[in-house]
Amino acid sequence: MRTVGIIGSGLIGGTVARLAVNAGYDVVVSNSRGPETLADLVAELGDKARAGTAVEAAEAGDIVVVSVPFHAFGKLPVDELAGKVVLDTNNYYPQRDGNVAELDEGKATSAELEQRFLVGAKLVKVFNNIYFKHLGNLARPAGDSERTALTIAGDNAAAKLVATEFLDKIGYDAVDVGPLSESWRFEPGQPAYGPPYGSAEEPAGTPASAAKVREAVAAAKR
Repeated sequence: MRTVGIIGSGLIGGTVARLAVNAGYDVVVSNSRGPETLADLVAELGDKARAGTAVEAAEAGDIVVVSVPFHAFGKLPVDELAGKVVLDTNNYYPQRDGNVAELDEGKATSAELEQRFLVGAKLVKVFNNIYFKHLGNLARPAGDSERTALTIAGDNAAAKLVATEFLDKIGYDAVDVGPLSESWRFEPGQPAYGPPYGSAEEPAGTPASAAKVREAVAAAKR
């Protein structure tokens, strides 16, 4: 798998694009405002990157990173994402997205609702619980004593393996939290959301081992 599509090239999406290019992937970046608005990012990323529409990013990507606000997931290209491994960076913020009863009542997770909409896609929740500057700065090669782990959740075992391999190549280990129904354990307000990787006031971040991340996940409470 050599091409990563990015739908939503903001803070997290743009950071993943940089990590992917540094790891040798080709990248197609997109956003809601049009390819022409991504000229600066593409120039920064270099020859391995190009801008496109969301549909083009979905079609081109062997892996597709979706990094749009939760309230916008209904605009994702369902047909083009069918059959693809989709890495979902989403978080539900009621103050931004409006209240969703199923989420407020704990009957579902935001990732489950997105998977329900993306019929045929294989969704893995990842990158949602780390500050974008920490994500950009904490990548380390395999075997490094300061290797950091990121949480993943998904209903498809093969897709989680693809996500784990991608994380490894861009500089991270993976902690598998289970199915999408368990992804609440590293959502906003939970111990695994942010603190394992340091304070936002310190952009360099703090390396977080798999053991440290698992401990934070285990401390989750609804």
